[in-house]
Amino acid sequence: MATTAMIIAGCGPKADEKVPAINLANLDTSYAPGQNFYMYATGGWQKAHPLTAEYARFGTFDELRENNITRINDLFKEMAAKTYAAGTDEQKISDLYKAGLDSVRLNKEGAAPLQPYLAKIAAAGSVKDLVDIMARNRFDGFFGGYVGADLTNSDMQIYYLGQSGLGMGNRDYYTLKTNDNLKAGYLAFLKKIFALAGYSDPDKAAENALGVEQTLAEHQWTSVQERDIQAGWNPCSTAELEAKYPGIPFKEYFAGYAIPDQDKLSVGETDYFAFLSDYLPSLDLQKAKDYVSGLLIQGACGYLSDDFYKASFDFFSTQMRGVTQQRPRWKRAMSVPDGILGEAVGKMYVAKYFPESSKQKMIALVKNLQTALGEHIDSLDWMGDSTKAKAREKLSKYIIKVGYPDKWKDYSKLSIDPARSYYDNLVAASEWSLQDNLSKLGKPTDKTEWGMTPQTVNAYYNPTTNEICFPAAILQPPFFNPDADDPVNYGAIGVVIGHEMSHGFDDQGSQFDGDGNMNNWWTPQDAALFHEKGEKLAAQFDSIEVLPGLHANGHLTLGENIGDHGGLSIAYTAMENAIEGKPRKLIDGFTPEQRFYIAYATVWAQNITDEQIKYATTNDPHSIAVNRVNASLKNFQTFFDAFGIKEGDPMYMPESERVHIW
Repeated sequence: MATTAMIIAGCGPKADEKVPAINLANLDTSYAPGQNFYMYATGGWQKAHPLTAEYARFGTFDELRENNITRINDLFKEMAAKTYAAGTDEQKISDLYKAGLDSVRLNKEGAAPLQPYLAKIAAAGSVKDLVDIMARNRFDGFFGGYVGADLTNSDMQIYYLGQSGLGMGNRDYYTLKTNDNLKAGYLAFLKKIFALAGYSDPDKAAENALGVEQTLAEHQWTSVQERDIQAGWNPCSTAELEAKYPGIPFKEYFAGYAIPDQDKLSVGETDYFAFLSDYLPSLDLQKAKDYVSGLLIQGACGYLSDDFYKASFDFFSTQMRGVTQQRPRWKRAMSVPDGILGEAVGKMYVAKYFPESSKQKMIALVKNLQTALGEHIDSLDWMGDSTKAKAREKLSKYIIKVGYPDKWKDYSKLSIDPARSYYDNLVAASEWSLQDNLSKLGKPTDKTEWGMTPQTVNAYYNPTTNEICFPAAILQPPFFNPDADDPVNYGAIGVVIGHEMSHGFDDQGSQFDGDGNMNNWWTPQDAALFHEKGEKLAAQFDSIEVLPGLHANGHLTLGENIGDHGGLSIAYTAMENAIEGKPRKLIDGFTPEQRFYIAYATVWAQNITDEQIKYATTNDPHSIAVNRVNASLKNFQTFFDAFGIKEGDPMYMPESERVHIW
C-alpha cells in the first residue's frame, strides 16, 4: 500500500518510497505527554500544516481527502479530453465535470435555470397546491421523506417521514440568543439571493422566508432529541397518518411522489407534525411561497453564476465557519460527478489505486478486532451472562465490508445532457437518486449495498444491516500502513475498526440485535448500568469548555465518544494479542504501547477555526479532535502507564472518575 498510497506530485512520497510508521516531525516535545498529549503527539504536524484560508479545519483526514481529490480530478481531466458514447458512465462523468468548469456559460445564464421552477411555485393557488407542486417538482420543505430499512423488520424497506426545511440546518441557529448574529447574516444572505433571482421586493421575500423558518424551528426537535431512536419510531399506515394529521396535505405529497398507500410507514417527530397539521392550513400563501422559493434558490447557489455562489459562500462558509477563501472551481466541479456517480468513479479509483493485498490485510485486522471485542464482552464485570450471550451473538453476525462493493451501482437510467443547463442536469440527477431510493419501497433490504463510495476517506457502522464498512480511500497512511509495525497499525486503523464495531454497542446501536432489528436484548439491570456509564461519559465531555463560555455537548456526541472509548480499549487488546511472544523492542525510542497511543493521536492531528468549533459543537455528533484524544485517553490506565503519567499531571484522571464500558 505504501508504494501506491500517495503518488500524486506534491502530495506525498514517490512510488518507491515507504511512508514512515511514525513521523517524528509530527511531535512537539516542548509539551510533556502528561501535560497535553494531543499537542505532544501532533503539535509538529499542526505547525507544518497551518490552516489556509480555504479551510475551516484541516487534519489528517483532510490531507488524505485532498490527495484523493487530486487523484480523481486527474482521472476527470483525462476523460474530459476524450469523447464517449452517449449514455455511458464516462460520458455522464465527463459532461458533468465540464459543465461545472464552464464559468462563461454559468455566468451568462445567471438565474435563468431557476425561473421555470420559481414560476411553478408562484402559480400555486393554496398551500395544499404548493405541497403538490413541491412533491411533483422535488422541492423540499416543511418535512421530508426517504425509504429505509424497517427498524423492527430490517429485511424490508419502508417509508420514513421527518422534520426538514431549515436553511441553516439546525433549530439552535434560530432559537438561541447567542446565534442572533448568524440569523442576521442569514437574512442578509436571503435578501441577496432573492434579488439575484429577480424578485421585485427581495427584502420582503427574505423576511417572509425567515419568518416561516423561525416558526418551524421553534417546534422542531433538538439534535440531542433526534438521537432518541425509540421516540422517533412511530409506525402507522397511510390512512392512520392522514387521520392523525389532517392539516398536512399528505394525499398531494404522496401522489406527487407516486407512493401508493402504505400499510406501514414511520413518522419521526410526532409533536412537530402535530404542529404542522395546525400551522399549514392557516399559513399565509405568499409567505409559504417565499419560504419554499428561498430553500430552492439557496440549494441551487453552488450550481449557478458566480454571484450566487459568492452570496452562499460569504454566509455559510465565512460567517458560519470562518473560511475566507473559496474553493477553486476545479474542486467544486469534480465533486459533483464524484458525488452523483460515486460508484462509477469508485470503480476507476479502486482499479488504479487500491491493491488487493491491502484488502486482505485489512480483513485480517478486522477479524483480530472482533476477537478482542469478544474477549472484552466475556470479561465485563457489569454485564450479566444472558446479556453477554446476546452481545456475543450480535458480534458474530457483523457483516464486514472492505475496500469496494462486490457489485457496482447501475447508472444506466441517469441522463446527463450537455445541451441542458448545469442546474437542469443536477435536477435530473436528483430525480434519478430519488427514484433509485423509492424503487426499494416494500422490497427486501439489499445488504450488499454500500453507504459510502470506495474513494471516501471515512468508515461507518449501519445498525439495520449490522455491518461495518471501510472504504478503500481510508486504507492508507497514517490510518493503515502495511509497512508499519503492529502497534502503529492497531493504534490508527485498529482504533477506527474498533470504533465502528463499538457503534453496534453504543447508546443507539445497542438497541439493535444481530439481525439489525430494534430489539431489547438487555436485562433491565444491565441496561441501567450501561445507561449510567453513558451518562458518566457524557458528563465528562459536558465539563469541557471548547471556547470561552461554550461547552462540549456530551449527549450529542455520546455515540461517537462511546465509539472512541470502545475502539481504544478493543484495539489495545488486539495489539497486545498480535505482539504476544514477540520481542518488545524500542522503535524511534518508543515502546509498543507508546507507539500505539502516538499513532492514535496522529489520526486526529488538526487545525481548526473558532467558528468551526462553534459550528461543530452545535451540529456534529463527533467531538472535536483535541477532545477525541485528550478527553478519551484520560479513562485508560494503560495510557498512563505507557507515558508515566501520574496524579497531578493535567492528563491524569483518578480511577473514581474514569469510565469503563467496553
